[in-house]
Amino acid sequence: MEPPESITLDAAEKIILRWDSTASEETRDRLIFEGDRREVDQYLQAVDEIQRSMSAATISDGDCKVNSTIQIAMARLEDEFRSILISNTSPLETDSLIDSSFSTHSSLITEHSGEFEEYPEDERVLGQVGESPKAGESSSRASASYRSTNSIRELDLIPAEAIDDLRCIAERMISAGYLRECVQVYGSVRKSAVDSSFRRLGVENLSIGDIQRREWDVLEVKIRRWIRAAKVCVRILFASEKRLCEQIFKGLDTTIDDACFIETVKGPAIQLFKFAEAISISRRTPEKLFKMLDLHDALLDLLPDIDAVFESELSESIRIQAAEILSRLAEAARGILSEFENAVLSEPSKVPVPGGTIHPLTRYVMNYINLISDYKQTLIELIVSKPSTGSRYSGDQTMPDMDFAEFEGRTPLALHLIWIIVILQFNVEGKSKCYRDNALAHLFIMNNVHYIVQKAKGSEELREIIGDDYLKKLTWKYQQAATSYQRTTWVRVLYCLRDEGLHVSGSFSSGVSKSALRERFKAFNAMFEEVHRTQAMWHVPDSQLREELRISITEKLLPAYRSFLGRFRSHIESGRHPENYIKYSADDLETAVLDFFEGYPVSQHLRRRSQ
Repeated sequence: MEPPESITLDAAEKIILRWDSTASEETRDRLIFEGDRREVDQYLQAVDEIQRSMSAATISDGDCKVNSTIQIAMARLEDEFRSILISNTSPLETDSLIDSSFSTHSSLITEHSGEFEEYPEDERVLGQVGESPKAGESSSRASASYRSTNSIRELDLIPAEAIDDLRCIAERMISAGYLRECVQVYGSVRKSAVDSSFRRLGVENLSIGDIQRREWDVLEVKIRRWIRAAKVCVRILFASEKRLCEQIFKGLDTTIDDACFIETVKGPAIQLFKFAEAISISRRTPEKLFKMLDLHDALLDLLPDIDAVFESELSESIRIQAAEILSRLAEAARGILSEFENAVLSEPSKVPVPGGTIHPLTRYVMNYINLISDYKQTLIELIVSKPSTGSRYSGDQTMPDMDFAEFEGRTPLALHLIWIIVILQFNVEGKSKCYRDNALAHLFIMNNVHYIVQKAKGSEELREIIGDDYLKKLTWKYQQAATSYQRTTWVRVLYCLRDEGLHVSGSFSSGVSKSALRERFKAFNAMFEEVHRTQAMWHVPDSQLREELRISITEKLLPAYRSFLGRFRSHIESGRHPENYIKYSADDLETAVLDFFEGYPVSQHLRRRSQ
């Protein structure tokens, strides 16, 4: 295109005045940049001529007139600037924006916790930026180009030809001393677009008090949404806004591009981070740990991008705010872990669980530390000190103790998880004292410690943290409890099958006291029936452990009973009503043992296969 011919100052003034929006309704409704490009070039040339004349100081008597003309021109350019921005601004289609980090640790934890589903795959697909209000521009706006800087995605928010026009206008407004007006117009229009994107992303404008008054289950959902929104906001929305400011304003003034960017996004950025700040300073309770860690990991992941997007001196406060929130989230996680340890130690319930089964506290604690192990990498960085434990020399019977020398070289996180298991065992042993039956108390300890071992072995991460040596120690612990149960129950039962006290001396005797033998069989039958009736209602929920315990019982019981029966059966059967004393065969006993530890009552009378 050939350069336009030069015009005089008078001609320039006439062009400016012809487009005075206060002069007529027709002029007010028309926009220069929507018309013929020759008119656009002519108007810009007129503005340049007036500015050149003013800067050359060649005006004397007409300076008031020229000042008025330049004001009219700036008012018109301000309207044109606003119109171009508005007509080329549409909110981002947030549902189809990609953020590659959606597939990182945060969404994996969501899957592990089972509380929320992963982000749908269609949220990981880069889609359209949005349709342009103008039909003729829809094809160019629909396919967004972007520049990728690591995880940052800088989208073209406005078409290149519109950016050229905006830059032309901004250059002339700044040159004429209308920098503030230009920044204000730009900021108001673009902030409205950012606000619209915020609404689509579900970022609510809530006060810290409003957030902290919400129920935690409501906030858990909002945290997941916030993580998704924050990644889009920082890596796409804010980064693209920064790029647009640079495209329009960079080089026109020393800091105007930064000023326009901050004018546009500072309010939304503060609104965005206010949510994370409110969570970081909320009351510390155990159920909050994992979502706080999700927030921490998401913010830690975003921090380099925040530093890159908000790199200027004008946006330093946003960088500082993000770093401080990250620090508070880390401190909150450490505090919650300590609160959890105290809660496990002091859990007050003293009502024994029926049948000596696994206590709800044991299930809760082991599921909790299983989730903790899923966050191993984060927590190894955050947990830097050993737990506060009791001392083996303190004499305080209300506190367990832990010898750190056994775990030399382990991470502080490992020590904390082992300490939690130590205090859980301590609490379980305290609860076992609520059972009047010592055998049931031992069974309760066996069930709970076995559950601890199985949960630890079932998690590769937790097993690695705790270590096989400690798991062997726990295995020995529940095996000892199983042995104590058997000794407490079956020693007194098997005592009935001893020979002592059955033999008598004398020439007219067979050598066996039939009356003592009958009493011995009656005692055994009554004792076994009571054990059968009672322990069928006890519960060993792990099928393998239940079977192993039954096998161990039969291996002791059946040989002793068969031997006793073999030695003395004839003495009973030679007398009256032998069925009242030899009530069960060895097979009957073996069948009866299968009823043990199922957790429900059985028939008052044993099944007798021998009959």
